Amino acid sequence: MTSTPNGRLAAEFFKRMNSRMIDDMVGLLKEDTRFLFPKTQPLVGKERIVKFFQILFRQYPELHFEIQGIIAEGDRVAVHWSNQGVSRKQERYENEGVTWFEFEDGKITLISDFFKDTGKF
Repeated sequence: MTSTPNGRLAAEFFKRMNSRMIDDMVGLLKEDTRFLFPKTQPLVGKERIVKFFQILFRQYPELHFEIQGIIAEGDRVAVHWSNQGVSRKQERYENEGVTWFEFEDGKITLISDFFKDTGKF
């Protein structure tokens, strides 16, 4: 999908997220990584980001992301994705968006999500 090192790291982040490998996801982050997610305050640091994903995975026990495309240039990567899943209340969910990554020394320093349907959050 992409031949740049940071593009491959962004794709690996989604692979680990789909596998619910939170500890392995965290290994891709710098200590002070920032995560910007619609309708939430900025999350700063690995610990807060881990907590976010633990809550997300509890709310959506079934949630899978499919990468539609990746654009990578230097330390910046945009990943276009679609997802679908089922909430813990058995409600179907699907969405589409872009996640913007910034990297430093092979680690993620910024994750910023942009997606179409923010009604569920």
